Amino acid sequence: MFDILLSTYNVFLQAAGLTLRLTITSLAIACLIGLVFAFFRISKNKWLSGLAKIYIGLIRGTPLIVQIAILYFGMASIITLSQFWAGALALAIHNGAYMAEIFRGSIQSIDHGQMEAGRSLGMSYPLTMRRIILPQAFKLSIPPLGNQFIIALKDSSLVAYVGMTDLWGSALSEAASNYRQLETYIVVGLYYLALVLLFSFLLGKLEKRMNVASRRI
Repeated sequence: MFDILLSTYNVFLQAAGLTLRLTITSLAIACLIGLVFAFFRISKNKWLSGLAKIYIGLIRGTPLIVQIAILYFGMASIITLSQFWAGALALAIHNGAYMAEIFRGSIQSIDHGQMEAGRSLGMSYPLTMRRIILPQAFKLSIPPLGNQFIIALKDSSLVAYVGMTDLWGSALSEAASNYRQLETYIVVGLYYLALVLLFSFLLGKLEKRMNVASRRI
């Protein structure tokens, strides 16, 4: 296994960089999607609320690999997406549904009296939401968002099935050429573990900083 680690480190480091870019890009888009659909979900407009329910139910009820295949293969007659963007958008749409529920729960957990207090001071609904509600909701959402980020990182391995040379795609190629599947898969598992530990460390630092900032306030 040590031989595999030494002989593949250059390939796997490049693949790890691609996996990180894919994950970060998809998570940035997913956060935006999740926030928008969280507001749709709590909206008093039945059409927006209904649209959010359909989106969340549909995405959470179908496998990610099917969503990737639809974007990469199924949409080919309408629009041609690269492997990277098909994977990134599929991951974003998939994780956006889960993040929408995380944001919704965090926003609704804030005491409604705070919204009323902001409105009584002459602040508009969007301004009250931006200055009072969302900062508190974001702090509450960090732990579940952190879990979702880690799940997204590991789920990114599914893009290998559309030919992308991320960590798992590179591992499949290496195992097919060296015929040492067990050692190769263990080594790539260590790379995934290192990335998960990195994400966990950064999220822990962010959560600690948010706690310090809230105590100062």
